[in-house]
Amino acid sequence: MRQPFNERNRDLIVNVNGTLVHRDEAGISPFDSVVQGGDAVWEGLRLYDGRIFKLREHLARLRSSALALAFAEIPPDEEIIEEIRRTLAANGMRDGVHIRLTLTRGVKVTSGMDPRLNRSGPTLIVLAEHKAPVYERAGLKLITSSLRRFGPDTLDPKIHHANLLQSILAKIEANAAGADDALMLDGNGFIAETNATHLFFVRDGVAMTSRTVACPEGITRATVLELCAEHDIPSRVKDLSLNRGLPRRRGVLHRHDGRTRECDGNRRTDHRRRVAGAAHEAARRPLPGCHRARRSRRGWPRDLVSLAGASILRPSTSVRAGLRDYSGL
Repeated sequence: MRQPFNERNRDLIVNVNGTLVHRDEAGISPFDSVVQGGDAVWEGLRLYDGRIFKLREHLARLRSSALALAFAEIPPDEEIIEEIRRTLAANGMRDGVHIRLTLTRGVKVTSGMDPRLNRSGPTLIVLAEHKAPVYERAGLKLITSSLRRFGPDTLDPKIHHANLLQSILAKIEANAAGADDALMLDGNGFIAETNATHLFFVRDGVAMTSRTVACPEGITRATVLELCAEHDIPSRVKDLSLNRGLPRRRGVLHRHDGRTRECDGNRRTDHRRRVAGAAHEAARRPLPGCHRARRSRRGWPRDLVSLAGASILRPSTSVRAGLRDYSGL
């Protein structure tokens, strides 16, 4: 298990609709839409040195998702930012923090799925935790999940909603197989993402990632592609099959060891992969163009993100030039 309990989080102060309470006393109504049907949108934010990575972009995606779900009310950005600021101040937080920002449709007058039953406005939850990198730089083991990511004809992946059952079921498969995470395919059998994050592959000096047909339009994913363009690093966005995306040769993903195993009487392919490099918030070293960037034999920066998640850079002086849209509180 890669997320052990952090003692610094034992007495967290949580923000529920502007009320700051101890984590053990926080609660929402059983009539809230997120309890009734997972009817909410969310964002995962990263705090570095008092500043939040791509804050405005995250808030724009939160708003876009809420509009797609026809929320009757959405708090303005400045109101949300103020609640984030209050929460961080109450916990004395400045660095190495993950913020789970959730906006639900709000409380219903009676149980039921009809949004017209929501008459009290949305519920905003700000949960900030001290959280170390989830993934290690030494590598990860992935299996290929039996579940497929939804396409836009079933449930549009551009909506960053809080119903994560599909990802949870894939994670259960990974846990049962002794893997770290699960690789998920789209309805046509192409690589979509993992149960938790986007993927980038490097092959023949080219960074490749999947189209966003069956995965969200990741903010860090877009940042990696922008940085590739800025630093003349070849990149491609395309449909990637397992064999094309996960080559045997050295790259971001390597040591391909595919095998078939029995699981609950059903045969399924168990592709165990070792992922070279960092993941999610672990990618905190300078990118190409910075004075400390190192390059591999193929000319690729060793510090490029291999798994794109909530953040990619540590906000030091040497890297801020490569991150023009770094938004702060």
